Order: sequence, then C-alpha cells, then structure tokens
Amino acid sequence: MKSASYWLDTAPTVDTSEHAAPTGSVDVVVIGGGFTGLSSALALAKRGASVVICEAGVVGGEASGRNGGQCNNGTAQDYAGLIATYGEAKAQSFYQFYNQAVDSVEQLVKQHDIDCDFRRAGKIKLAAKPEHFEKLKRTHEALVKVVDPDARLLDAAALKQEIASDQFYGGLLTPNGAQLHVGKLVHGLASACVENGVTILQHNPVVGTEKRSNGNWQVTTPKHAVEAKSVLIATGGSGPGPFGWFRRRIVPVGSFAVTTEPLPEQLIADLFPGKRSYVTSKNIGNYFRLTADNRLLFGGRARFAVSNPRSDLKSGEVLRKALDDMFPQLASTRIDYCWGGTVDMSADRLPKVGEHKGMFYAMGYSGHGVQMAVHMGEVMADMIEGKDTACPWVTTQWPAVPGHFGKPWFLPFVGMYYKVQDLLH
Repeated sequence: MKSASYWLDTAPTVDTSEHAAPTGSVDVVVIGGGFTGLSSALALAKRGASVVICEAGVVGGEASGRNGGQCNNGTAQDYAGLIATYGEAKAQSFYQFYNQAVDSVEQLVKQHDIDCDFRRAGKIKLAAKPEHFEKLKRTHEALVKVVDPDARLLDAAALKQEIASDQFYGGLLTPNGAQLHVGKLVHGLASACVENGVTILQHNPVVGTEKRSNGNWQVTTPKHAVEAKSVLIATGGSGPGPFGWFRRRIVPVGSFAVTTEPLPEQLIADLFPGKRSYVTSKNIGNYFRLTADNRLLFGGRARFAVSNPRSDLKSGEVLRKALDDMFPQLASTRIDYCWGGTVDMSADRLPKVGEHKGMFYAMGYSGHGVQMAVHMGEVMADMIEGKDTACPWVTTQWPAVPGHFGKPWFLPFVGMYYKVQDLLH
C-alpha cells in the first residue's frame, strides 16, 4: 500500500525547472498553485496580464490533489436548510453558482483539451437513517421547484438499483454532478498557464508581502522577490507564510481516503451499476466513487485530526472498516493507496471571497472546492481588473473563529460533538 495520493501518483508532473522570477514588475502575483491559483492565473494571462504563481510545494500538491475527485453541483449544506437560514433568493443564488461552477470545469476541460476523465456521473446522497430520508424528501421538494428540476428522490427499492449496500434507506440523485481525475486536471491547467506565459515558481513558499511606496507589492520567497501591481492569496488559508489573519478564519480539517486495487467489471456492475459519485448523510460520513481504472476510492473524515503520515495510516484503518461494513463483498479486496489532505473549512461552510488590506483572496470551499475553485478563476480576474461580479461569496465582514489562532486545538471536541449528533439524529 502506498502512502500517497492516488491522483498525484497517477498524473504527469509539471516541470517548471526553467522558470525564473522576472526582473521587472508584473501585473499579478498569485500565492498558491492549487485550483484557485491556477485557474485565476490562466484567466488573467488569457486577458493579457503578466502573472507569477508562487507555490510552497508543487502545484496541486495539497487540497487540489488530495480530494475525492467529485465535481458536484449543490452546496455543502442541505438546500432546504439554506432556505431556512438565508431565504429562498440567496439559497437559489448559492446553488445556481455551483451549477455554473461545474459547467466552468467542463468548458475549461474542452477548451484546453485536458485529458482528465471528466464525466457527468451524477451524485447520490445516501440516507443513513430513516429520518435522514425524510429530510431528503424536503430537500428534493425544494430543489425541483427552481434550481435542480432533474433531481430524483430514490426510495429504498429504487436505491437498490443504484448501489448494493443494505445500510441505506433511500437517496437523492442530482444527475448534473461530475467526476474527474484531479491530478490530471492540475497538470492540464498548469500546462495551459505555461502556454499562456504564466511563470510558476514551485518550492517557493512566500515569507513576506510588503506594500511599496510606488503602490506595488513586493512578494518575497527564500529565493526570490517579485514586484506586482496586485496580489491574490489562494492558499486555502492554512498554509505557511505571513497569513495569520486568514488562518484565524479558516479551520483546517483533515479528510482521508483509500483506493482499492482495480475491481472486476462484473463486481462493479453488481455494486455500482451507474458508476456515480456517492456521499452518506451522516456528519461523520463517507464519500466514494469509482476511478477510470475501476478502483473504488473511499474517503471521509475518519478522525477529526490533521493529516500527517501517522494520522493518515490510522485513518486508513478506520476507512477500511467502514468500507468492509458497507460493502462486505469487498472485504478481501487489497488497498493500494492511503492518504490524507486538508479541507479549508469556514465557520458557515460557505466560500469566502474579497479583499484584505489590498490583497485579494478566495478560499473556504469547505469540501466542495474542485468545481468552485476552478470557477473562481474568471471571478477573481474580474475582481482584480475592477469589474463587477455576481459572485455570491464576496464579503466585507468575515469575523475570526472564536478561540482559533491558527492551530485547530478544538478538532477532537468537534469530532466528539458530531459523533453524538450522529448517534442522536
């Protein structure tokens, strides 16, 4: 078993060894080479801007290359709950923006001929308890009114035609969701950036940002100092560097995954005939899907802990047990990959977009970042150019998480709370 992301291990690497920091000023420095940084840099470069990406590690090496490979429409929160909290108009704008985000990914993949196994597979939310199915009924009723008329409610009998597990009481199918190979998408976006003149400085963590007397920014790494008119922070809020203001507002939560060896076609036909994306309804639940080479990727919170090699392996054991319980047919299947990553969670689980002390930012995707981070490319390009945007995540008020100063000391207590909630509800 490899302790590595399946996506990163099976995608081409991006060679930027010949890239050097420009000697003069550039239009934009993007800090962070994940989906937000790459898509924003590409959008800006295609509009004629000179752009430099500073990445602490390798492009896509963190959340963008360590997720479940799901590219779904729909928000992190229950849609009916969003209506109750924000009102119908805002809830609709949130959901429709995610619809647009999936379309954006598909358009970029086609436009730049990116071979990343993009497929409109649809997503099924699986009701782990009878009361969860009742909640899905209310959500389905709200969805089909305006934002997702193709959504289908599946009772227990209908669900058996979709998935061979006896743990669920029904499901909600949203057919417009997609899935893809995120490592290959990273490579494709980075290659498109390079083709459009973007300079990518990998292994260059930002250690300082300073406003100069001429109004430009100086962004400093251990190797370079780059001057730019504008700065975009696309780090997810929890990376290294002088970004304490963001770290107090983003909670880095570990998410973990395993992938099996390739499964026989007949077994796949028996277990997952639709080859969709799946997510369970518990607070500490699971997400899973098949890869293009017929492995089952199975992930989830597993443990409320940050990702590191030891934590990843412990979480892999938790996931193995959950996988065997859900699908006893796979109990003897070999696990080939085990890894962890970090979800940049905001307090309300909505993305955060704006400007802080003259620096632009986009982050806080809360586990739904594959589609939204890519979609933010054009949005951030508009913002940096001073154009109006219809993005619903733009905020001028973003309070810090109380008691949070950068290290999530409270995660075990949060995990305990959600475990109790899953037992009670």
